[in-house]
Amino acid sequence: MRYFPVSWEQLHRDAKALAWRLAELGPFERIVAVTRGGLVPAHIIARELDIRIIDTICVSSYDETTQREAVVLKSVAGDGTGCLIVDDLVDTGTTGRIVREMLPKAHFATVYAKPAGRPIVDTFVTEVSQDTWILFPWDTEPRYAQPIAKARNDR
Repeated sequence: MRYFPVSWEQLHRDAKALAWRLAELGPFERIVAVTRGGLVPAHIIARELDIRIIDTICVSSYDETTQREAVVLKSVAGDGTGCLIVDDLVDTGTTGRIVREMLPKAHFATVYAKPAGRPIVDTFVTEVSQDTWILFPWDTEPRYAQPIAKARNDR
């Protein structure tokens, strides 16, 4: 397992880069953020694209670092017409497929994408390998990081 730490500043830059790409594809009437990870990027994108209506779809599929069966906690009405779905990451595509079924006419955008989930989304900024765990700023604390060479020798 590899780790890809993302700082608040990096997430902001990447979400703004996503907004630049989406600006050419709109206008969008509303954003639907996939909670919880999509809330911060959705806010940044809503500001940049001047979208005032933000709703949420709540799907739970992770416990810390373990993926499990997805459970829909909250849905939204409609077929997705004029809607922009925003999430932080598409990983295996499990959550993405559920959201796509709910809003098939929406445009789906994520900040980060892994190969298994990439076909689910329409627009993303950065692709990371499938074996990489993204450490988002809301999941981390500053602490000592072992040098890569040392970590490789400890295996």
